[in-house]
Amino acid sequence: MAFIALGINHKTASVAVRERVAFSPDRLTDALRELCREAGAREAAILSTCNRSELYLEMEPSQERAVIEWLANYHGLQAEELHSCAYTHTHEQAVRHMMRVACGLDSLVLGEPQILGQIKSSYAVAREAGTLGPLLGRLFQATFSTAKTVRTDTAIGENPVSVAFAAVSLAKQIFSDLSQSQALLIGAGETITLVARHLHEQGLKNIVVANRTLERAALLTEEFGAKAVLLSEIPDALIHSDIVISSTASQLPILGKGAVERALKLRKHKPIFMVDIAVPRDIESQVGELDDVYLYTVDDLHEVVSENLKSRQGAAKAAEDLVVQGTSDFMQRLRELEAVDVLRSYRQQGEQLRDEELQKALRSLANGTNAEDALTQLARGLTNKLLHTPSVQLKRLSADGRHEALAVAQELFGLNSGETN
Repeated sequence: MAFIALGINHKTASVAVRERVAFSPDRLTDALRELCREAGAREAAILSTCNRSELYLEMEPSQERAVIEWLANYHGLQAEELHSCAYTHTHEQAVRHMMRVACGLDSLVLGEPQILGQIKSSYAVAREAGTLGPLLGRLFQATFSTAKTVRTDTAIGENPVSVAFAAVSLAKQIFSDLSQSQALLIGAGETITLVARHLHEQGLKNIVVANRTLERAALLTEEFGAKAVLLSEIPDALIHSDIVISSTASQLPILGKGAVERALKLRKHKPIFMVDIAVPRDIESQVGELDDVYLYTVDDLHEVVSENLKSRQGAAKAAEDLVVQGTSDFMQRLRELEAVDVLRSYRQQGEQLRDEELQKALRSLANGTNAEDALTQLARGLTNKLLHTPSVQLKRLSADGRHEALAVAQELFGLNSGETN
């Protein structure tokens, strides 16, 4: 049994290469079966995200070149292109690498939690494709267990280290129950999309997306059940919004002090939490002077993110120790499994010898031999046969100068060399 983890990631390959090596979700099943068929993998799973494409394999390391060639051919690349940016981990290092990835220790954003869900998805796809066998299956389960321990016993995932997540975390501190709030999101780019996703995951259902065009905002409405409005409709939406988060590319402020003052009066001064992630600012700085407004800028969030990143880096050491322990435990279980086949064969051999001697004893009894003599012969015959092969092998090993084997045999049979008969 041998494991290989082979792939590319954000550290070794450019975005252009990562895009070309990415696997389409609807083609993963066929890719897995082709990988096993053409590259000789006994078991296989594929993890493909925006930051990495990795193959987790149960196969001999000597077949690494065949895997690289398959990967290159599959994506229409030259093998040399992949050799220059691909990495390969084998045996115990492959196990450790997979666990580090699942724990977010190898991510672009240290400790990010999404990667574990993506690995669970790759496990499910491989199982459905029939390319996940007992060994790789055990590795995935051990990886999930280690990742859970890291999440439970360390603070690596507790503090937000993205601006979008930090904004939502601050909102949650002010509004303990986000499900009762309405959020107004200004813009429809990547940051606002992440904000909408985090808010949705926190249970907030009432989301209004304001954008220069409704077409772009409509994409968010489909994913999160939000309502799309134009920028000109912001004043009306502001009246009912408890949370306002803005991130556009506008060169001038979109939301001024006067508009917010009018909304506060109609809200009877019910507080509004605002986050301006844009550079230049979307929200006039004077808005922060209003008594019922909690306004944070991107600089405020960067301070939060910086402190939280330091916290995660401190937790990473403890997480690495847990990964090392998880790897060690898994490898020990594998070694124990290797002994199972030997023990099974040894037991079968012993049972066969027992049955042969028992049949002899029964025939002796049927021929008139008294029971005591038959039992004595059974015991003597079984003992001689059980000891014959080990005795022959030990004599041969001794003659060959294999003294370490004699020491192992002594330990195996529980013998004390100091005892005399």
